[in-house]
Amino acid sequence: MQEITCSWKGDMAFGAQIDGHEVILDAAPDVGGHDSGPTPKPFILVSIAGCTGMDVISILRKMREPVSWFNVRASGELTTEHPKTYTSITVVYEFKAADGLKDENVRKAVSLSEERYCGVFALLRKAIPVTTEIRYL
Repeated sequence: MQEITCSWKGDMAFGAQIDGHEVILDAAPDVGGHDSGPTPKPFILVSIAGCTGMDVISILRKMREPVSWFNVRASGELTTEHPKTYTSITVVYEFKAADGLKDENVRKAVSLSEERYCGVFALLRKAIPVTTEIRYL
């Protein structure tokens, strides 16, 4: 079992203790916060990007692919009414084209993460559409 603790810091701020690291969450001033940290909802996007990104880079390293730069972007469409939830998420994997990566290995690494290893991806895909794209910059 994994557990986190969110301790109220005053006003709208909370300190989340995650594996010995503290992350401050807060709200904008117009709703009683001080903007001393991000709001909670984007952490869903952070979770999917970080989870799949770690998988992909690990798999590509095992394939001995020459990755020198890698970026994962995640964006989500939100409902306008409360409770505001994501209705879809898009994940974009970005690589340097000049690295000489084998496209088939990149696609295999992404596929393995999305279909087998990334638990966040698996969980979110059960709830909403998650689309992906691979880009070489």
